[in-house]
Amino acid sequence: MATRPQRTERRTDALSKERIVEAAIEILDTDGESALTFRALAARLATGSGAIYWHVANKEELLAAATNGVVARALTDVPDDGDPREAIRAVALGVFDAIDAHPWAGAHLSRAPWLAALPQIFEGIGGRLAALGVPEEAWFDSASALVNYVLGVAGQNAANARLHAHGTDREAFLGAVAEQWERLDPARYPFVRRLAEQLPRHDDREQFLAGIDLILAGVEASLRG
Repeated sequence: MATRPQRTERRTDALSKERIVEAAIEILDTDGESALTFRALAARLATGSGAIYWHVANKEELLAAATNGVVARALTDVPDDGDPREAIRAVALGVFDAIDAHPWAGAHLSRAPWLAALPQIFEGIGGRLAALGVPEEAWFDSASALVNYVLGVAGQNAANARLHAHGTDREAFLGAVAEQWERLDPARYPFVRRLAEQLPRHDDREQFLAGIDLILAGVEASLRG
């Protein structure tokens, strides 16, 4: 009888919150948010639900920890020194790629902006604005424009990917959309029709970075004005 509490204590210690979050990320990546239950998590970890509740209070806390972990990894390799413009681009692309790989993280960020992940993104981007010469009174607007663009485009890109079954030919799908654009009334949609040719071949990451560069160019132009 004396050994039972000791085994339970060792089991709880071995089942760390980090292990639980990693298992949750695996379930989220493979089967989506609806599949993440404490029963599924317990089965994956070969433990009881009670041991998981010891570390995580509920599913919302688990989603928050998983999202924070995904974003933190994306920002780990961004250099602290060097060109601040390139650092901002690296942070933005890191978040874009993380949400592309883990679409549920982008969705959760949009629902829960108070997560620790959001200050991390703001710090990663906004912390470089002073080095670019942006005055403090313009930090909030400049950082918000960049962060909102990053989360908006990354989230939309991930949502688009989830709408289509795995194995969908991207170029063929976009080609079909381009054909629809080309059939639009040229008097009402002259601009859209001109873009149709570029749609099937565009690269999402390159287009995303082009948007970051446009925002940064606008920020830098405002400094000269």
